[in-house]
Amino acid sequence: MTVSTGNATAARQEPRGRRRERPGRLRRSFGAHWYAWAMVAPVLAVMLVLIGWPLARGVYLSLTDATEANIGRTIGVNVIPSTYEFVGLDNYLQILTSAVFWDKLLWTVIWTVVCVAAHYGIGLALAVMLNRRMRLRSLYRVLLILPWAVPAFVAAFIWRYLYNSDYGVINGMLKLAGLAPVGWLDDPTTAKAAVIAVNVWIGVPFMMVALLGGLQSIPSELYEAAEVDGAGPWQRFRAITLPGLRRVSSTVILLGTIWTFNMFPIIFLVTRGGPGSETEILVTYAFREAFTGVRNYSGSAAWGVIILLMLVVLAVGYRRTLRAQGDPW
Repeated sequence: MTVSTGNATAARQEPRGRRRERPGRLRRSFGAHWYAWAMVAPVLAVMLVLIGWPLARGVYLSLTDATEANIGRTIGVNVIPSTYEFVGLDNYLQILTSAVFWDKLLWTVIWTVVCVAAHYGIGLALAVMLNRRMRLRSLYRVLLILPWAVPAFVAAFIWRYLYNSDYGVINGMLKLAGLAPVGWLDDPTTAKAAVIAVNVWIGVPFMMVALLGGLQSIPSELYEAAEVDGAGPWQRFRAITLPGLRRVSSTVILLGTIWTFNMFPIIFLVTRGGPGSETEILVTYAFREAFTGVRNYSGSAAWGVIILLMLVVLAVGYRRTLRAQGDPW
C-alpha cells in the first residue's frame, strides 16, 4: 500500500515538475536558436502593428456608440474631442435582433455554398482532364489559369461591361440570336446569378491548380492495380482519386469558404450591392455602415467582429469534423 501511495504521489507531482521545466526549455530554445527568433521578430512586430492594433481598436469601437458625429477629429487648427461613450454589447444586440442581419446572413451563406461548390466541382473536373496526356495540355493550363491572374477589380469591371443592359456583349449576342435583352443587374434574381457567375469564373483556377497538384501526387500504380482488378473509371475515381485528394480538398474548401464569405470586390464593383441592397453580403453591408451616410463606425466594427467570430467558429468546427473522421489536418 505504501509503495502504491508513493507512486501515486510521484505521478501527481510529475506534471508540476514538467510545468516548471517549460520556462527552462523556452530559455534554452531561445539561446540555441536566437537567430531564428531575431528573424521572426520583425514579422511579428509588423503583424502586431498592421493586424493586432486595428483588430483591438475595432473590438473597442464595437463596444461604443462612435459615429461620424461624435468621433474626435481635427479641422484646420481646431481640434474637436471625441464624445462617444461605452455602451457594452448594445451594438451586437441591435444587429443580432434585426431582420437585416439575418437576411444578409442567409444570402451570404447561399452565395458562399453555391460558389464554393461550383469552384470545387468545376475545378476538380478540369484538374482530372488536365492530368491526362493530351495535345496542347500546357496551353490549356495557361488559358485556364488566366482568370486567377487577372486582378479582381479588373475582372469585375470587365464583367460589369459584359452585363450592361444597353451595350453589353451578352445582350448583344442575345439580340443576334433573336432574343430579348436582359437587365442582368436590374433584377435581384439575375443580379445574384450574375455575381455568382463572376466569382465562379475567378475562383475555379485556384481550385484547379491545387487539385491538379493533388492528383499528380497520387501514385499511378494504384490506378493500374485497380484497372487490373476490373475497376471501371467511376470506381477508380471514388476509391482512389477522392480519398487521395482528401487532404488537399479539405484545405482548399476551407480557404475557398473564407475567401468567398469575405469576397468584397466582386459584390461591390459589379453590382454595388444592388439593385437596392439585394446582393449585399455581410462584409459589404459592414462597409456601407462605415462609409455611407452618417458613418456608423461602432456598428460597422460590430458587424466586422461578428463576421470574424463566425469564420473562426466555422474553421474550428470544420477542423474538428475532419479530425473526427480520421484526418490529422
